[in-house]
Amino acid sequence: MLVPEFFSGYHAALMSAAAVTIQLSLVSVIVGLVLAVLFAGGEMSRHRFIAWPVTALVTMLRGLPEILVVLFIFFGSTQIIFLLTDQYIEISPFVSGVIALALIFAAYASQTLRGALKAVPQGQREAYRALGISPFHGFTRIVLPQAIRHALPGLTNQWLVLLKDTALVSLIGVTDLLKQAQLTSAATHESFTWYASAAAIYLIITLVTQKAVKKIELKFESQGFAQGVKA
Repeated sequence: MLVPEFFSGYHAALMSAAAVTIQLSLVSVIVGLVLAVLFAGGEMSRHRFIAWPVTALVTMLRGLPEILVVLFIFFGSTQIIFLLTDQYIEISPFVSGVIALALIFAAYASQTLRGALKAVPQGQREAYRALGISPFHGFTRIVLPQAIRHALPGLTNQWLVLLKDTALVSLIGVTDLLKQAQLTSAATHESFTWYASAAAIYLIITLVTQKAVKKIELKFESQGFAQGVKA
């Protein structure tokens, strides 16, 4: 990533680490949202052989400490792949971090989405069925957009939690914002300065995110998703 010229040395390293944190957060939340939709759909499934395993997985992810999930994915995934394929495949710390954070985010976001889906009036489903719209298109174009509007506040909070949880990946070798602050403070013996700098960057990312989410909420409200979306 290109860094402005007035940054040099430790400042440049900290900004690069901040970029890694943002990349890790964005990729994790995108993957996590996809998994959250699948988890929510699985838990709401009428088929027990689908609903029970998904519910058990979500319960396990929510019940375990986040750091344990990160460590398990990083150290355990290689062994599991070896047992299944008899091949040693090493997963990078960044990818392991994305998988772990996405699973953690999805476990909590799925509950938010599940509640939001139940908040969509049953008449919306009956309407698209009466119009002959397929279940897939009816769900993705009518039900899901309305559910997202209800879920946005909760998902925003979970995004902020995910952003802070990215600090956990420093334990598996990813040089994120917190890890770089630790390395720089150890090298310069100016712990307060660099940890305060990292805190300021986290705060800026949070404020920018809140502004973006507010615009998204206003867009949903202006398009009238609460009253239904045309297929």
